[in-house]
Amino acid sequence: MHQDAARFLSQPVAAQPGSPLRVAVYSRIAEAIRNGLLTPGSMIPTETELGADMKVSRTVVREALMLLEEDGLIRARRGVGRFVSDTLPRIGIERIRPFEEVLAGPGQQLEVKRIQVVRQPASEFAAPGVGIEPGSDTWLWESVLIRDGEAIAHLQENISAQPVSLGSSPAAPLEIEDDGGTTLLASLNKQLGRLPGPGECQISLSQVGPSRAKLLDLRPSDPVLVLTQYVRYGNQPFYLAKCLIAARAGHLSVMQSLQS
Repeated sequence: MHQDAARFLSQPVAAQPGSPLRVAVYSRIAEAIRNGLLTPGSMIPTETELGADMKVSRTVVREALMLLEEDGLIRARRGVGRFVSDTLPRIGIERIRPFEEVLAGPGQQLEVKRIQVVRQPASEFAAPGVGIEPGSDTWLWESVLIRDGEAIAHLQENISAQPVSLGSSPAAPLEIEDDGGTTLLASLNKQLGRLPGPGECQISLSQVGPSRAKLLDLRPSDPVLVLTQYVRYGNQPFYLAKCLIAARAGHLSVMQSLQS
């Protein structure tokens, strides 16, 4: 590893108010990747090495690395180590729907249980998805989706807390009413009209991890499907969500159309 990267990663990290320490570790490593200090294909230090350098526990580092892998910034090679992805994830252009529409089935009752709504500095992952600089304030809505009394998904939704311009209106902070019973995207659709997009949903597989396992009544090592959704508004990044779906949710349907 290059000395500049080693110096950057070896600085101690501290959690921002209202934000877990794993997010600070995630942001530090993500920033090193985005800035080219950790180059595509290069091997990153071990959990033990990163924990010692950043003065955090190995558990915190492991959770941060899981998030980096979920978001496509790093790749694990069994028995070898973790490496920076050869190609970093992009933000693309497919239309999407609120997750209560995606996960609800015929005759099934789906409840959105709000865990928290908090204003916090945007991570290296969240910032480009909502069109702001890392460290700028963003709103995080965190929810658990419960279907027929059973928790099936953990959802984190992000939107900028900075003034934004919608159509011809002057820039102003968004005032989104939280009734506690819908996702952020559904609330935005209700207030602004169904968002025109475009958007994209990226799909990957991961382990749920310790903190989210408790919310979904799973073991930390249990597999989950990770759906990462982006929505643009007026051709600008606007909304970002990451949804971890437990295997008990069953099959998911992908809507398709024949293009000429």
